[in-house]
Amino acid sequence: MSDLHVVILAAWESGRTTSAPPNVLQPLSGRPLIVHVLHTLRALAPRTTTIVAGDAADSVKSALVADWPGVQFTRQAPYAGAVGGLCETESLLGHASGTLLVLSGHAPLVTAATLGRILDAHTAHLSAATIATTQGAGAPDAEPNGDVYAMALSGLFAALGRLNVDRPQSISLSDLLALLRREKRKVASLVVEDANELRCVSTRVDLAELSAVVRERKNRSVMLSGVTLDDPSTTYIDEDVIIGQGSTIGPSVRLEARTSVGAECRIHAGSRLTNATLGNHVTVLDHTVIVDSRVGDSASIGPFAHLRPQSDVGASAKVGNFVELKKTRLGARSKASHLAYLGDATIGTDVNVGAGTITCNYDGERKNPTIIEDGAFIGSDSQLVAPVVIGAGAYVAAGSSITRDVPPGALGVARASQVNKDGWVKKRRENSR
Repeated sequence: MSDLHVVILAAWESGRTTSAPPNVLQPLSGRPLIVHVLHTLRALAPRTTTIVAGDAADSVKSALVADWPGVQFTRQAPYAGAVGGLCETESLLGHASGTLLVLSGHAPLVTAATLGRILDAHTAHLSAATIATTQGAGAPDAEPNGDVYAMALSGLFAALGRLNVDRPQSISLSDLLALLRREKRKVASLVVEDANELRCVSTRVDLAELSAVVRERKNRSVMLSGVTLDDPSTTYIDEDVIIGQGSTIGPSVRLEARTSVGAECRIHAGSRLTNATLGNHVTVLDHTVIVDSRVGDSASIGPFAHLRPQSDVGASAKVGNFVELKKTRLGARSKASHLAYLGDATIGTDVNVGAGTITCNYDGERKNPTIIEDGAFIGSDSQLVAPVVIGAGAYVAAGSSITRDVPPGALGVARASQVNKDGWVKKRRENSR
């Protein structure tokens, strides 16, 4: 809206969240509290958005400036209260016109629909101020209550100047509304039926209870979009997660941060995906962890697999039981089915990695790469001591410790020769007697 300006009050710190990070940066469903508010404001397209922070202003700005470049920041003195915070915006908004929307950065669940209602009511009644509250107009704000205020910018800062702002901590926005009434300016109110929309997070209890509300909203939205949740009560899906139609999510699954799941995927019980990107028709078996990694179409991961950051699994590839990848690319149709560690490796297409294989990537000072080219076969219980290259179509014999490159099409064998001692068992038993 071309004539809409927004101020988010974010300076209040209760200490009861044992604030580290600051209160407005506490995580809720994968986003800091204040980021929920910023996302909601996108639907309103305000001309300016200003965040008023307190002692933690530098931390708040550092956390937000990269993703929200258009937001302005200002700092208020400790214990200055909501009125003191609003006064700090005069240098930025003193010459602006139109409507000012005042929100709390501690109340993450306010909806765009509610903000639209208050703005419509404010405009329709030609009010100097309109308050949206669950407690009735004039509720005190010694601690933030999340009430939303729409105010005419014309004359606002002059009115603030007529309040006794020498002790702003003792003055609330309710006092500003009372001043406007005394001056015969119209003040309207609007009651929000869902108290959670205006509820502020001041304790860890609040955080947990609002997390449950957000989780229920997200799960419902996901199911209505065509995704099956086997047990919504144990499924945790962060706000920024995307899931394609036809996918099924098992019980006790966590999908975190900016995870993206394609269509027709199946994620089984107990798995956790954080910033993971899955193609279509991917199967993630039970108790698998995928972090900052990609999985191609029709691949299978798990059970009990671990994809650590910067791993990339190709289409129709398989990462099986108790296999760990770290900063590794596994090519299309390649398989590591059992009990393997593959770190700092580039593995081509149609490669078979046998059970118990380890890429020995760390020499005590640096991480070294392993390259396994297309069509190679790595026998079980092999150690590939990096840096090393296994050529296309080459074989590594089971139980080998490979310290030199294996040429394409060759067989690499690096193990001691077997010796059989006939009659050894009988002699041992006789000696024991």
